[in-house]
Amino acid sequence: MALFNKEKNKKEEEQILPVYPEQIYSAGVLELRDIIAPSALQINSNFLKLGSKIAKTIFIFSYPRFLSAGWFSPIINMDKVFDVSIFVNPIDTSYILKQLQKKVAEVQSQISIREEKGLIRDPQLDTAHQDLENLRDQLQQAQERLFSLGLYITLYAETMEELNSLEKEVRSILESKLVYSKPALFQQAEGFNTILPLCTDKLQNYTKMNSSPLSTLFPFISYDLTSNKGILYGINRHNNSLILFDRFSLENYNSVIFAKAGGGKSYTTKLEILRSLMFGMDVIVIDPEREYEYLTQAVGGRYFNISLSSKNHINPFDLPIPREDEAPSDVLRSHIINLIGLFRIMLGGLTPEEDSILDHAVTETYASRDITPDSDFTGATPPILSDLELVLAGMEGGEIMAQKLKKYTQGTWAGFINQPTNVDINSKFISFSVRDMEDELRPVAMYLIINFVWNAVRRQLKKRLLIIDEAWWMMKSDDGASFLTHIAKRARKYYLGVCTITQDVGDFLASPYGSPIITNSAIQLLLKQSPTAIDLIQETFKLTEEEKFLLLESDVGEGIFFAGLKHVAIKIIASYTEDQIITSDPEQLLAIKKAKEEMHG
Repeated sequence: MALFNKEKNKKEEEQILPVYPEQIYSAGVLELRDIIAPSALQINSNFLKLGSKIAKTIFIFSYPRFLSAGWFSPIINMDKVFDVSIFVNPIDTSYILKQLQKKVAEVQSQISIREEKGLIRDPQLDTAHQDLENLRDQLQQAQERLFSLGLYITLYAETMEELNSLEKEVRSILESKLVYSKPALFQQAEGFNTILPLCTDKLQNYTKMNSSPLSTLFPFISYDLTSNKGILYGINRHNNSLILFDRFSLENYNSVIFAKAGGGKSYTTKLEILRSLMFGMDVIVIDPEREYEYLTQAVGGRYFNISLSSKNHINPFDLPIPREDEAPSDVLRSHIINLIGLFRIMLGGLTPEEDSILDHAVTETYASRDITPDSDFTGATPPILSDLELVLAGMEGGEIMAQKLKKYTQGTWAGFINQPTNVDINSKFISFSVRDMEDELRPVAMYLIINFVWNAVRRQLKKRLLIIDEAWWMMKSDDGASFLTHIAKRARKYYLGVCTITQDVGDFLASPYGSPIITNSAIQLLLKQSPTAIDLIQETFKLTEEEKFLLLESDVGEGIFFAGLKHVAIKIIASYTEDQIITSDPEQLLAIKKAKEEMHG
């Protein structure tokens, strides 16, 4: 008996073995459904668990008598994760006309019965009768058609609390439009299958609706930033509308641009400059990498190279001319405060005692040229840095500071800052380059230029745009960052927009003055970001996960454009002529240079 069973088992094994490798192989094959399917699925009465996500499907069951255009746009534009499925099925007009005829007869009968009983008129019956008659006329004249509409929304969240909050928010928005919804109770599986792109309606909760109100449900609606004036910033990636905007129409005129190296921030800025100049705006640029030189030449602007060997000089002691609404004493006091900030950077920091001595020394230096809070210094000749050095050398406690200043007055850095100003910025477009300045002196040079521009801005009220590229150089010191924040807060008063650009997001936001600069900038442009900075960007700008990945996956010149309370996905575009003027692509620049050489050769 045992032998027989052994032979039987052997035969069975021989029959199984030939197909066993195939079964192993088939079980190991990765199919498409294995990739897209969730790791687990749990069906409950009013929600589904899809892997780590929780989903809930709700459906619309009641609409008001009138629907206004775009009533569904607040739902479409929510920064949440959800799916919307809309089923629209046409209904045969002849069938509907027969049904309407019966319905009209029923309503007329009810109205007649009430009249016979001497009851007062029922406004609801009269309105229903009027609507039915109008709809019947429009259907007969082929002005309208009737459809059955099924509208379903599936919401997704990580936790039940988050899901319930999202459901409450969606239903509240709908109810504010007199549109009512409820969950697909005990039909969540059918609801999820309805949402999937399979064109199958498993819920079949229909509402009959004619063409006009149905058209108000048009789903492809997103916020746009198109206005009647301003410049073209780019294309709205959601609906291809134009983003036309005037920065001077907001509560302040400042902007910030964040992007990784090669993300298109300089290209975007130069495009805005070119278009702003066409509208008569004055533009001033602080250029750390000499990227704006060709643009300056193309538009007939003035280009100044600030370096140790440059012929262009700016005297930090230059004073702004007080305006009619400003007291000379306030102007002088404000300028001295800014100067102390500059000297703090130059001298590598000051103790409280040195700060007090330097403040007194600067005041005495101005007084030596008859510039005091009580005098009219409109036509006075300002002192230079050597004058301050002499005053400090003669003051108790000022000898060390005077010694430190010698490298700026007599040493290798003497040609940079110890000269009278010979820079004239009376032009529509001005560009200051600090590329050839030593890295150690670059923050000093940028502070000096911004202070000089600020004095010019205060002197004459005019629509201006100040662009500070690679602003993280200014954020390296608290004094530079504080000065930049001070200007950003006061710029609106002088009709000035400050555009701050940086690729080093970490250094910029690490400064205590980084967030205030962003807060005081009504326009914010986030272009392509690096994975190392994206979490900080997401936290600072309160981005959703979808917006975070949009920035990571964006191409050059793509990102998110914030203006006031609105924000849209943007794509920067330029015409061929604009592109030839503003491009920073080395390959393209070499091609342009080669074409010019061939043309002249």
